[in-house]
Amino acid sequence: MEQAEAQTEVMAVKGIIQDQLPVDFHALGVAGCIDRLAEPLRRSGVEVHWDIPHHGIEISSASAGLLYHVAQETFSNTLNYADASELSIRLNAVYHGIQLTVTDNGKGFEIHAAPSGRRHGFGLLLMSLAVHDAGGTVDIESQLGQGTSVCVTLPLD
Repeated sequence: MEQAEAQTEVMAVKGIIQDQLPVDFHALGVAGCIDRLAEPLRRSGVEVHWDIPHHGIEISSASAGLLYHVAQETFSNTLNYADASELSIRLNAVYHGIQLTVTDNGKGFEIHAAPSGRRHGFGLLLMSLAVHDAGGTVDIESQLGQGTSVCVTLPLD
């Protein structure tokens, strides 16, 4: 597949990063699928850094799908709001779980401030609810001018 073709397969539509191809965790792995989602960020000039200390872990398709959607939400927020120049992604095994951490060096935001505008704040809320429903945890840290970090841990059991 040509590079130009691959770049148009993942795009931001109305501010949401979308992959136009079906997600294939078996062929690309979770990290490969998530990395594809970072293409619009790369095209906008954001440096994307990966850290995968424990690869090859078996995770369920439900957990893989949830991690993929967490990445989709956090990458979309970085693209639309953060004005970041760097994004770090860490996917690693933790005690009886899998953890995805996405950190940007962007504007940051006040976590406890009321959402301003009709569309702001619901993506992170819905993401958190889905993770908690799966038995996982979400830790969001952000400060104005200091970037944002989203850490999601899902159980493997």
